Amino acid sequence: MNCRKTATVSVIKFAVELPGYFNPEVIEMKNWTGLVFGALMAASMVVVVNAQQQDFSATEIKTTKVGDNFYTLEGQGGMIGVLAGPDGVFMVDAQYAQLTDKIVAAIKKVTPSPIRYMVNTHVHPDHTGGNENLGKLGVTIFSREQLRYRLANPNPGANGAPGTPAPAAALPVVTYDQKVTLHMNGEVIELIPIRNAHTDGDTLVHFVNHDILMTGDYYRSIQYPNIDRANGGSLNGMLDGLALTIALCGPNTKVIPGHGGTVDRAALVAHRDLILALRDKVAPLVKQGRTLEQVTAAKLTADFESKISMPGTTGDRFIGQLYAELQAAK
Repeated sequence: MNCRKTATVSVIKFAVELPGYFNPEVIEMKNWTGLVFGALMAASMVVVVNAQQQDFSATEIKTTKVGDNFYTLEGQGGMIGVLAGPDGVFMVDAQYAQLTDKIVAAIKKVTPSPIRYMVNTHVHPDHTGGNENLGKLGVTIFSREQLRYRLANPNPGANGAPGTPAPAAALPVVTYDQKVTLHMNGEVIELIPIRNAHTDGDTLVHFVNHDILMTGDYYRSIQYPNIDRANGGSLNGMLDGLALTIALCGPNTKVIPGHGGTVDRAALVAHRDLILALRDKVAPLVKQGRTLEQVTAAKLTADFESKISMPGTTGDRFIGQLYAELQAAK
């Protein structure tokens, strides 16, 4: 189902003008960015392979009550949001396919209502892996047009082999590229496109009455930022997305990231400022003609390590992404 104008489906009202097609953006790359781009694509494939091989049998689903009828579920992968009530359950993201039964069981513990709708915040399998299972259970899946396209037309593998398209049941059936407003369980839910940030199919989910924002992975409260350039992410898009999210925050707003604990507006501002500070450290080195290896060796993240939760190797990854973005902008 693809909405073009205001329509009503059961208890949900769609108020949005939607385009009739998606034309994937062509990204021009020079030889020196090809290696970086290839590495990013390979990393994306590793995530998929690891998910297929990982043993999820010991994973438990942690349920946290955030509001009167709003919960988060943590298991393995991205944060799940659950709005429960007599109109049914509205979910944000699905985690991995191997966890669907546990996730459904966790939801049944907080509400007898069926899962009716789910939105994907972006394309990565730790957020969309359970789509097929939920689709077969009758859940209506929402996403940006671009996300559906990437599920159906995935990037090639690291060896150049074609990616495996998602099965039909995993594909979102309601797509959009402008803000969508839904009315359910006494809540106003806004699905707000965030363009070319973490990926080119990001969505900010705003639960207006609960004063909750769910960002997906264009904001994470752990590790350094991650610009997935292979899936259409960009530095400017991430900064624009953070600016919009900050503008929506009030003094009591709860910001639930794609990964990590719930934060407030101040944490978003600090995260945005981190990106700007590292951009301004990388930019002059790019202008001087330094190689990626030289820029990485400069340890530009050293002053920030103590401020980042679970940094791991994500600092070097982000420096590489900034380098590629700034080189492309030259």
